[in-house]
Amino acid sequence: MKVMTYILGIVVVLAFGFALYVRIAPTDAARWHQPIQAVSDADFAGGAVRVRQAGSAALAQIDEAARALPRTRAIAGSVKAGRVTYMTRSALWGFPDFTTVEYADGTLRAYARLRFGRSDLGVNARRLDALLRVLE
Repeated sequence: MKVMTYILGIVVVLAFGFALYVRIAPTDAARWHQPIQAVSDADFAGGAVRVRQAGSAALAQIDEAARALPRTRAIAGSVKAGRVTYMTRSALWGFPDFTTVEYADGTLRAYARLRFGRSDLGVNARRLDALLRVLE
């Protein structure tokens, strides 16, 4: 019984430590704020990419919508610079996801991906699709 209590205690401490690390781990904005190379839509286990033809006001519209999302803040870039990267944290654990949106030459590119783990269960693709609806 003592051994089981000890093991359970270790598991609880490790889970708490991981949850704390996820929330306080430093964010290297330069790592996430990179040009998007994609030329077409793609979904993958840890995120998604969307590419759309759009007018010159598209990035400003997306920026306004992204900043209105819960637990989301811009970490790098600006509309004027043509690229903005946002961090959105999950409600329960505070996992950070990063979304970069850029506009150039009539093309809007958006790339959303997770930082921790291997699968986001489609969360980033849904967030991108919701953001892109403001352009309709």
